[in-house]
Amino acid sequence: MIVDPIVPQQRIDAMRAGGWWRDENLLDYFDSALLTCPDAIAIVDYRTESGEKICMTYRQLAEKAERVAVALAHYGIEKQDVVSFQLPNWWEFVVINLACLRIGAVSNPLMPIFREHELSFMVDFAEAKVLIVPKEFRGFDHEKMIAGMRDKLPHLEHVFVVGGDDENSFDAALLNHGLTSDSATLFKSRQLDPNDVVLLLYTSGTTGMPKGVMHCANTFLFSVHAMLERCELSQDDDIFMGSPLAHLTGFMYGMWMPMVLKTKMIFLDVWNVDVGWQLMAEENASFAMGATPFLADLSNAQQRDKYNSERFRLFVCGGAPIPSALAEKSTEALSIKLMAVWGMSECGVVTTTKLNDPPEKIFASDGVAVPACEVKIVDEQNRHLPIGREGRLLEKSPSTFIGYLKRPEAYDVDDSDFFDTGDLARMDADGYIRITGRSKDIIIRGGENIPVVEVENLLYKHADIVDCAVVAMPDERLGELGCCFVTLKEGAEFTFQNMIAYLLDNQLAKNYLPEHLEIIQDMPRTASGKIQKFQLRETAKTLGRDS
Repeated sequence: MIVDPIVPQQRIDAMRAGGWWRDENLLDYFDSALLTCPDAIAIVDYRTESGEKICMTYRQLAEKAERVAVALAHYGIEKQDVVSFQLPNWWEFVVINLACLRIGAVSNPLMPIFREHELSFMVDFAEAKVLIVPKEFRGFDHEKMIAGMRDKLPHLEHVFVVGGDDENSFDAALLNHGLTSDSATLFKSRQLDPNDVVLLLYTSGTTGMPKGVMHCANTFLFSVHAMLERCELSQDDDIFMGSPLAHLTGFMYGMWMPMVLKTKMIFLDVWNVDVGWQLMAEENASFAMGATPFLADLSNAQQRDKYNSERFRLFVCGGAPIPSALAEKSTEALSIKLMAVWGMSECGVVTTTKLNDPPEKIFASDGVAVPACEVKIVDEQNRHLPIGREGRLLEKSPSTFIGYLKRPEAYDVDDSDFFDTGDLARMDADGYIRITGRSKDIIIRGGENIPVVEVENLLYKHADIVDCAVVAMPDERLGELGCCFVTLKEGAEFTFQNMIAYLLDNQLAKNYLPEHLEIIQDMPRTASGKIQKFQLRETAKTLGRDS
């Protein structure tokens, strides 16, 4: 059970006084949609492997969520208990989240790419009593993986399997269980306060230990409403999401933003640009959001002209700065509005460009703060830096999270409520920022943070490796790739293929694998012995990927 975060009354009072926190719950919006348009299509769920497209109304979603909520309570889930689920962009993901909200549980979505190395820490650290996984996804047996790691998960009481064929299957145990309950009384007794935790989302950092970001309804809904206003979205807009729902982008803007709008969420579970274009055309999507690889693929796709239409009008791009050449090319090729945004799991979207901004803002910035949010650039002594100077990026927002699970010391918010983002940036005279780097030691690959230290820690355990350092290597499509530098013991041999096999054997997620290996004689170091990664980054700029 999550007991850590207690939102300071001073913050609550300030947010209420400004009108930024509405003191509403997420289910208020779903129930409003259920009341006003129960038979409208809520979800279009396209499953790439089978080619099946499943459509579901708000009424059908509500009925399934109620049954799952009753079942979870039956299996011992109490208010503020964590329910972990590792699922692709399927309707079951949405149903589980709604069910958790009904009984006051905390949703803990986990990326489908995670394997034993990541999951054994995340599920145990959250003390999750329930874990829900697909039987198979993209050729990988998730049920078998979890069965093989149960001894590492002492708090885990139940595993349910979507697509399973045993008594622990999602359908048998959660959806069609035959349990009877006074659900109205149950749900009323479990009603959440708008400052209770509703979401636990792991983010990769520099310590090798993922941190559990906690959001409440107030922080969450502020970010959703801020995006709706900046994008000028309405119930006439249908939202396409190809990014994982287990990422804040998908969870907040691909799932909940359409529910707040009372409109349709369109899901693709495995990114395929041709399928994506066809699905967007069939379902009349007007909005899409994702990292730069999604934008690049849509712009370069052979099916682009066949399926693009005036209906598709806005792409929001975040996760990493948009290369100016890509921004210019995509707006022309797709005839759309392009919005650049900056945000993170800890605060959602904080800066965006505006729909009518001139090209120099859209193509060369990461936006200006949305109303009620502030950003500032400071030096190492927290002194404001002049316009155009690079420094540490701090943000202050009603959407700033309410703490890291079991790590209150890591909650880097100062006395003025500014959060140290770990990013480096510059600000222009109009308040627009441009992300220039990171003080945190991570790589942003296709909008996803790669936990560098976690990869390095595994490599340091290899018998033949003396030193290693993983740094960013520029890539036109994904923004950055991982470049691994190693020094070896005398006489040892270590190839790129050796490295990949070793990391996979240690259950590292495939998306975290470096794309290049460089064997060097000595690491560049400071006088105190620290590896000078900036020199390695310069070298990496001249190298290409091995894979």
